Amino acid sequence: MGRVTTSASTPSTPADPTAQSAAAKKTPAKKAPAASSTSTAKAPAARKAPAAKKAAPARKTAPAAKAPASKAPAKVAAAEQPAHAETAAANVSAVREPTSHHVPVVVPAPTPQPAPHVTIGRIPVVEVSPVVEGGRWTAKASVGEVVPVEATVFREGHDAVSATAVLVDPAGNVHSTAPMHDIAPGLDRFQGFLQPDAEGDWSFRVEAWSDPYATWVHDAVIKFDAGIDQELMLAEGVLLFERIAAPQAQAERSPEDARIVEEAAHALSDTSRLPEARLAMATTHTVQEALRRSPLRDLVSPSATYPLRVHRRRALFGSWYEIFPRSEGAVQVEAGTGGSKTWRSGTFRTAAERLPQIAGMGFDVVYLTPVSPIGTQFRKGRNNSLDAKPGDPGSPYAIGAKEGGHDAIHPDLGTEQDFRDFVAAAAQNGLEVALDLALQASPDHPWVEQHPEWFKTRADGTIAYAENPPKKYQDIFPLYFDNDPVGLREAILGVVETWIDRGVTLFRVDNPHTKPLDFWEWLLAQVHDRHPEVIFLSEAFTKPAMMATLARIGFHQSYTYFTWRNEKTEILDYLQEVAGPAGSVMRPSFWPTTHDILPPYLQHGGVGGFAVRAVLAATGSPTWGIYSGYELVENVPRPGVEEQVDNEKYEFKPRAWDHADDIGISLLLGRLNEVRREHPALQQLRNLTVHSADNDRVLVYSRRVRAEHLPLASGGGETPVAGHTDDVIVVIVNIDPWGTQESTVHLDLAALGLTPPPGTDGSAPFFVAHDLLSGESFPWGAHPFVRLDPRKQVAHVLQVGLG
Repeated sequence: MGRVTTSASTPSTPADPTAQSAAAKKTPAKKAPAASSTSTAKAPAARKAPAAKKAAPARKTAPAAKAPASKAPAKVAAAEQPAHAETAAANVSAVREPTSHHVPVVVPAPTPQPAPHVTIGRIPVVEVSPVVEGGRWTAKASVGEVVPVEATVFREGHDAVSATAVLVDPAGNVHSTAPMHDIAPGLDRFQGFLQPDAEGDWSFRVEAWSDPYATWVHDAVIKFDAGIDQELMLAEGVLLFERIAAPQAQAERSPEDARIVEEAAHALSDTSRLPEARLAMATTHTVQEALRRSPLRDLVSPSATYPLRVHRRRALFGSWYEIFPRSEGAVQVEAGTGGSKTWRSGTFRTAAERLPQIAGMGFDVVYLTPVSPIGTQFRKGRNNSLDAKPGDPGSPYAIGAKEGGHDAIHPDLGTEQDFRDFVAAAAQNGLEVALDLALQASPDHPWVEQHPEWFKTRADGTIAYAENPPKKYQDIFPLYFDNDPVGLREAILGVVETWIDRGVTLFRVDNPHTKPLDFWEWLLAQVHDRHPEVIFLSEAFTKPAMMATLARIGFHQSYTYFTWRNEKTEILDYLQEVAGPAGSVMRPSFWPTTHDILPPYLQHGGVGGFAVRAVLAATGSPTWGIYSGYELVENVPRPGVEEQVDNEKYEFKPRAWDHADDIGISLLLGRLNEVRREHPALQQLRNLTVHSADNDRVLVYSRRVRAEHLPLASGGGETPVAGHTDDVIVVIVNIDPWGTQESTVHLDLAALGLTPPPGTDGSAPFFVAHDLLSGESFPWGAHPFVRLDPRKQVAHVLQVGLG
């Protein structure tokens, strides 16, 4: 629905989720409502006190809207309390009943306990990541995702240390290991990459160890250069290689690595060779690489084992397309005599006719705004007016009418079978269906009569509607979780399971930051246990702490402030922010616009501006989304607000799709999605590198997946095949939607996996950059020159290779 304040008296200002000052960033002006202190809608006259609710069984909950009216008040019974309540009961003096003044019901929570003391290992391992609150919540990954693991590893003295990242499967078995490298010399920071290949609750640890081979190489080279202790160092090397080349160690190596190690051991012990030759044969790059893959490890010291929840690929990578089903196929029809007309709503059947076109643009998910009955009391008219005219459909976020509540289907859209047919048609087109989950009610919602305790009443007996003073939203009642938290959450779980049963596999959750976090943690855990394939996207444009914690407690994806990042520095800073350590918790979903938001850049950027933002969204995050109408460059705002005039939330809005290809944005969207599907580098989040450009209107970044990770990263799951090369994508964007911009670009060759020819600095052309948008190819070196005219092409999306 949009940005919502969390308090009627003190609206919260959306803060910058980056580390930079919020005051230095552009944040949205529009806010949606919080609970009112001066509502006018009357509560039901015959209010009954709330009833105690029984604990829900493991099976599916019945539709909540059909629940009987509440009965006499009662305390929260033990059976109603969450699983952790038993252990916390001793710490809670009493459970209080709700009163007319809304004293909150206390649902016991576990008493916080300090982490147990663990003695330090022989080789210390500290500051392990990705770890969320010391392991209180799980870090996130998806099938095939390349997961960076880091730790600080050091020891006393001067002996060399190293580390290994260890991936443990859900059964508790070691699945794979990865060598870690010192990425910050002098700071002892090591990094390696793990890659899970199935869903489930995995874990990982870091094993630090003393590296006797690296220690020997370091000392031997220094002493040989100084001309001291040469024979002694060779003798110690022979003893060391007896351990390195022991039968048990060799059996764990590949045949090629075993051969390399055996030959080095033989050369080192061959006293007929010159001492310098013996040392050289034991310290070649080939030998060091073989021992990097299968090292001799002394004093192995593991860290704690930390949780890693692995979701299906769609949790990380996907392209969403949003529609209002009622607009797809809506037509004006004769209303009677006199030539007057009224609207006839589109239906699931007419909306299904658009699915091939959406799939043809390469989208994976079709996202539906709420499809439940809409209330009639205080119904909003066009452009959010308070005066609804006959035929105005109202906001689909004012959920609930005589036909039913959240689990019901608006009769104008069709029947339950029609919805199931829509889901089936989407699947036939390769699309999953996402549904908006908006936890609020119209004054006509059945819950208002059946469960008045699920709403907040004021001192005058009225139910608090939503508002952001001085704005009032009388068509919406926020839910109130403090009178009967157990009963309300069970009812919401029943709603979610009803839609899952109808085929919904993803939920876009409206304003989750206005609901209690303990409720979300419980609900998300329940759904994960029963339906681990279901994905939740958090629409929380709010403070960084809230956004991050919603992600920590279980939301799979999050809307972000990408929409308002317009200048070069703030865009690049934000890309690095979401692709950095935060990426193990809060997966970003980039949307240039939504049905609530039309940012100033797109109000004034024309076709070029829409193209720029599409390229940035599609390549800046593995998950992105487009709101219907983007292809038509709908950029006229309602005066004074950052949203479209004639907003689709309040009226039917059929569109002339026949002309979309003439504008070109729909063709660009299709090509971007095609490129994303063909290149695993664009399906990953935590693989971004920013490069420099001399022009402040030109920005450059790249994404890379190494050859050994490509099979799983692409979803194939095969063993790596000889000849595979890295997948490397470089994106160069002109963020000026009106003017041609030129710049020299300075590429980080190491980040691209490129090594200049021997004896050169890489400035001369030595690799090929193939533009995946235009089809052109360019011979490039480290400092290419680019020119981008937004009337022709706003960006290069380049595949980098040597051939």
